[in-house]
Amino acid sequence: MRLATLTFGLLAALTMAVPAQAEWKPAGPVKLEIGFGPGGETDTMGRAIAAEMKKQTGWDVIAENKPGGGGVAMFTGVSAAKPDGLTVGMAVSMPILINLVLRGDKLPFKLDSFDYLATVTRAQVAIVAKADAPFDDVAGLVAYSKANGGAPVAFDAKPQELILRGINKQSDAGIRPVSSKSSAEMIQNVLGGHVVASFAAGAHIEYLKSGALKVLASATADRHGYAPDTRTLREQGYNLAVDPWFYFAAPAGLPADAKAGLAKALNAAITSEPVRKLVANAFHSDVDDRGPDGTAKMMTDGIDSVKVLFGK
Repeated sequence: MRLATLTFGLLAALTMAVPAQAEWKPAGPVKLEIGFGPGGETDTMGRAIAAEMKKQTGWDVIAENKPGGGGVAMFTGVSAAKPDGLTVGMAVSMPILINLVLRGDKLPFKLDSFDYLATVTRAQVAIVAKADAPFDDVAGLVAYSKANGGAPVAFDAKPQELILRGINKQSDAGIRPVSSKSSAEMIQNVLGGHVVASFAAGAHIEYLKSGALKVLASATADRHGYAPDTRTLREQGYNLAVDPWFYFAAPAGLPADAKAGLAKALNAAITSEPVRKLVANAFHSDVDDRGPDGTAKMMTDGIDSVKVLFGK
């Protein structure tokens, strides 16, 4: 009995002497660099996520604005940083993808210069028109444009203009792209009759609910949750799409435990109630973290979509 007791005690002591495998923790402050200036939607979202990460993990997470080139300036610095988990960048996919396609040979980074960590949400870009417009889809808009010597359609970003030119090229619609400063301006121009349709990325939702506007097409790769019966441009015969994702990436070469630790912390912050509410209010959308593999795939697929837009 004494021998058994001694043996059990020795085994217990040995077990206690072996430390449990600890989760990764940063060796210093984590800089979360935001590729846009203060006060915008990306900045607000990034700071909310940084605050949740700090609250949930106890890490020292510092949000910093690094504006310039739609995230290019920020990711230039991130790509050159040490891959130790202490530098993470947040940007929107489309400006980065467009720069990689159009002048990738001049950029100091490539698609594989980063370890991708998480997505937050995707702007649900749509083409909308007044509820009483005499067309309900892109085919109807094209027919209207042909019958009326060209239809003015508003846009506020280069990819949107390229979609309109792509529709013209395929259908000889004669649509006239009208440059605008913001989604709010585009919506007001539609409601005021200055254009017959426009792109929108969230500002239109309240007008759909009131019955003032209708959706002609989803301009992203998938249908939108608020309009599940409205087909995408691709489903309507046009191989065109924009997918502006808000995402996080770090310098390529992160240790596996650091990459997993950052991805886990980001996911917990992104899916937290405060961030969910922020995304719902700002974008009328749900958070959608696709994790490291899904984020990398989003960027790879995005390159192909942008090449189509630019005819490359």
